[in-house]
Amino acid sequence: MARWWRSGDDPGTETDGDTQTLDTMPIGLIELDTEWTVRFLNDAAERMTGYTRADVLGRSYWEAFPANADNEVGEAYREAVARREPRTVEAFYPEPLNQWFEVQAVPTAQGLWLYFTEVSARRQAVERLAALARVSAELAGTLHASAAVPRIPRLLVPALASWATISLVAPDGSLQDAGSWHVDPTRTGLVRRFAAAAQQSSPTTSPALRALATGAPVTTTGGRLTGRALDAVASGEARQALQALAPGAMTALPIKGPDRVLGILTLGVDRHRTADPADLATATEVAQRIGLALDNARLYEQQRHLAEELQRSMLTAPPEPDHAEIVVRYMPAAEAARVGGDWYDAFVQPDGATTLVIGDVVGHDTAAAAAMGQLRSMLRGIAVTGDAGPAQVLRQLDGAIAQLQLQTYATAALARFEQTPADLRRGITRMRWANAGHPPPLVIHPDGTVAELASWHGELMLGVDHTTPRSDSVVTLDRDTTVLLYTDGLIERRGADLDDGMERLRAAAADLADRPLDELCDEVIARLVETTPEDDVALVAIRLHRQDRPRPDEAGPQVVPPTVGPDPATS
Repeated sequence: MARWWRSGDDPGTETDGDTQTLDTMPIGLIELDTEWTVRFLNDAAERMTGYTRADVLGRSYWEAFPANADNEVGEAYREAVARREPRTVEAFYPEPLNQWFEVQAVPTAQGLWLYFTEVSARRQAVERLAALARVSAELAGTLHASAAVPRIPRLLVPALASWATISLVAPDGSLQDAGSWHVDPTRTGLVRRFAAAAQQSSPTTSPALRALATGAPVTTTGGRLTGRALDAVASGEARQALQALAPGAMTALPIKGPDRVLGILTLGVDRHRTADPADLATATEVAQRIGLALDNARLYEQQRHLAEELQRSMLTAPPEPDHAEIVVRYMPAAEAARVGGDWYDAFVQPDGATTLVIGDVVGHDTAAAAAMGQLRSMLRGIAVTGDAGPAQVLRQLDGAIAQLQLQTYATAALARFEQTPADLRRGITRMRWANAGHPPPLVIHPDGTVAELASWHGELMLGVDHTTPRSDSVVTLDRDTTVLLYTDGLIERRGADLDDGMERLRAAAADLADRPLDELCDEVIARLVETTPEDDVALVAIRLHRQDRPRPDEAGPQVVPPTVGPDPATS
């Protein structure tokens, strides 16, 4: 550290020559004694602070610069004195300076020397880059830009403006407030009031409407924001709110998509703050990134909707055989690209037996969706041309996969509900089922007890080895029994054990056993899928209503192919 006193002098005791040297320094210097009284400040300090020696000499530093009394600057000064060690701090000093300073506090035997430089330009450049980075991270972190946009104004203040609002163009062409913020949070409500009122009624000469019409930034400054000239900027309640905000400048920036303006980013700068072209350039980049994010979100939603509709178009409505009620549910994954391989099916075979199918093609993309469509169609064709049992249908499907070289893998479970005349008299139904690597059916008995059938791993999945043997299992069911078939998206959670998911499903099924089938399926999904699922969820359920009474109203009308004969229970 350079010494600004002559050899033999006490530190802090300047001679005329020393004073001249200190005054020629390009950095500011303020000297304080042990009582925090200002003893000296050089010419650079006067220029940077706007105070003269007459203003501050002999005064308490805390009285002359009250904003530093209780902030990190004052804390650094007191720590430097207490520890007898230099401290460096960078901080913003508010009114009347409104500048950033970097200060080095150096303790001496006589008090404290403060060397400082005004670093607003450097700091603002850093803040601009940081604001741009925060906006980019916010928009990149989600495909739902509409959820991220309301948080953007908070990220821009105070780096680029004193306050900010974002308005988006609604389907009817009007502007709707999407987010507002003020550097003073207590005034954010005033900014929101201005934004809301401006969207309800504004002159055609207002900055926002001009930017919306021209697609170019519109900046309003000085006298245009005061007096009668303000009428061209805002009217009614918006005018009153803008008068209370008292900006020195206001800029409306268009938020552009590829072919149209999607919204307006408005920035207000207080009168004590000079509008910086670099701030405007950064804000323009922010508006461009918002527009890109909104357009990407639009494309994402279109892709998601198309993928979901394509998949739903392949998952047709189930039949409604007499005295049996079938309910199906499908919920797409959170990401559009993951809509793919899950499917369900339900149909009546020629002999009148009802068959339920649930399956899941390996993969979560359009290729999986295409394979799913092929497998589902082939399985249907195999099953409805005869009265084969589930194991035989799976064997034939596996053979078709190999013969056609589909190069795909899938799990599937089939359940066929059969009834002989003797079974009808006894009031029972036999469920014959086969499982190719899929979670097993879940049976809810009339008394509310739940049975998970066998090991949930099942036999070898489809597409691995078409020569693998497959077998049927048979279980006898009383009428009023409910059977659920589902894909693993219902029970699988990232970081959780599948057995835990099965236990949650069993518990939910037992608790909901007495509910109507529609309600039971909806509630099971609601309980197990707390948010948008990570994977597709497919569910098909059947309830075997009693045959010694009419079909219940809750089951809806009977819907079966004309080739199926009458229900023996009503013959």
